[in-house]
Amino acid sequence: MIKVLVDPERLSRFDFGPAHPFKVHRLALTFELLQAYGLIDRDDVRVIGLREATEPEALGFHSQGYLEALRLASSGMWVPNQFSHGLGTTDNPVFPDVYEWAMLVAGGSIDAAAALLDRDVDRSFNLTGGLHHAMPNRASGFCHVNDGVLAIQRLRAAGKRVTYVDIDAHHGDGVQHAFYEDQDVLTISIHQTGYTIFPGTGFEEEIGQAAGRGYAINLPLLPGAGDEAYDEAFESVILPAMELFRPDVLVTQLGTDAVLGDLLANLRLSLRGFERAVERFRAVGAPWLALGGGGYDVPNVVRAWALTWGTMLGETLPDEIPSAWMTAAAARGVTASRLRGSADVPPTPDRVMEALRKSAESIREMVFPILEDAGERG
Repeated sequence: MIKVLVDPERLSRFDFGPAHPFKVHRLALTFELLQAYGLIDRDDVRVIGLREATEPEALGFHSQGYLEALRLASSGMWVPNQFSHGLGTTDNPVFPDVYEWAMLVAGGSIDAAAALLDRDVDRSFNLTGGLHHAMPNRASGFCHVNDGVLAIQRLRAAGKRVTYVDIDAHHGDGVQHAFYEDQDVLTISIHQTGYTIFPGTGFEEEIGQAAGRGYAINLPLLPGAGDEAYDEAFESVILPAMELFRPDVLVTQLGTDAVLGDLLANLRLSLRGFERAVERFRAVGAPWLALGGGGYDVPNVVRAWALTWGTMLGETLPDEIPSAWMTAAAARGVTASRLRGSADVPPTPDRVMEALRKSAESIREMVFPILEDAGERG
């Protein structure tokens, strides 16, 4: 079977600004590390380039007024209502050609999703994607266009039922919003509790509404969670929920800001714990679209997504990072010598596990009966 990888090269010219935590060069560094490991020039890998999503595609989720404001701001014009659209803020700067940036990311995710409709493709990865906070009428949380929503809409248009699992440290609020009343898309987000971090949502009581009631799952974690919490969350909630729902396609958002050392979150997941998560996704056995996402410690981002692509290919990568990549990365201020980092895993505090188990029990009581009934009807 073929694995599809999106080449991020067309995004290299964009820049959120020197003070912004979103560093675009993490994309090129990741792609170069995959090359250094020999994970691209293979018979079972198909590399596709980025193309801009069309306006009709983007209008599947975003409003005409917002897209027009984004386009005008992108060209350098002052848009009187840009702040109401979340544009020109510290989080969502208006930089040259930001409209093109957003639509290239979105087009990459749509095409990566569409690739899975080919019978010879079972996994695809757009590491530029996963910009999950963008809302219909506004930019939010470093995200201008919600590529994950548009990718899922492409799969739904082909009649596929989708499970979306988001392991970014921040709640996947935009994707949840898009499918909150949809029983054909199960959204699952595990993240740092909204009491302590942006966007302030994603509590266990948020389970969907109307026809979508029971098809949204949120696992908020207290700061300091660590590997033990993630392992238990997967085994007690995430994997059983997917088994009940039985998706045609799995879509994952693989933000790396949950990894120990991130600048904006405090979940202390190890790179080895991150690797276990993506191994669990592979074991689901469904066609799998992986998207990137957040991550503000560049060496963590690069290593985590290299582990992701290796896992998608069924390869166990050596811990020693190729020296040629280390030399090139050091010239850009990025240093890393071991792919999985330290083997020492911080312990999970008891209070974190207690809170997680309480949330998991609540979710199983509220959501699992609905998923079980749907499975029996199916």
